[in-house]
Amino acid sequence: MSVAAFTQVHVILSLAGIFDGLIVVIGMFRSKNLHGWNAAFLALTVLTSATGYFFPRDHILPSHIVGAISLVLLATAIYARYARRLAGSWRWIYVVCAVLALYLNISVAVIQAFLKVPSLTALAPTQSEPPFLAAQAVLMLIVIAAMVVAIRSFRPKPATA
Repeated sequence: MSVAAFTQVHVILSLAGIFDGLIVVIGMFRSKNLHGWNAAFLALTVLTSATGYFFPRDHILPSHIVGAISLVLLATAIYARYARRLAGSWRWIYVVCAVLALYLNISVAVIQAFLKVPSLTALAPTQSEPPFLAAQAVLMLIVIAAMVVAIRSFRPKPATA
């Protein structure tokens, strides 16, 4: 597969994971246990993080570190959801890990947008300018607020066997 085709697959996985993740967080706000959406979100986000390691590089980049952090968060979220069945403190651990994994995926999308969209690149060519920092700060504030609301709201009914 060419690098361009692989990049398209990676981006599609990422965008699908973000979409599913947003549905999952909205479900958390409503205390809905959206089993299929959760499974898709976790799988797509794991695939997004994992496929990032297959791009040709000769040294470790910040994206590799973000990918590693995401994979640890996702492994913890998967364990909390499927092995511990969201029992006790595993419920809020799942929420925190899932929302942080979604945040990392969206944050990388914002970074890529500032790198690839000419009008955004013009606003922040080095990604240290105020528009880029403001975008990341607003994203972080939204995620923190969403995490607090989700922790308080998400009380799923136990799964039946």
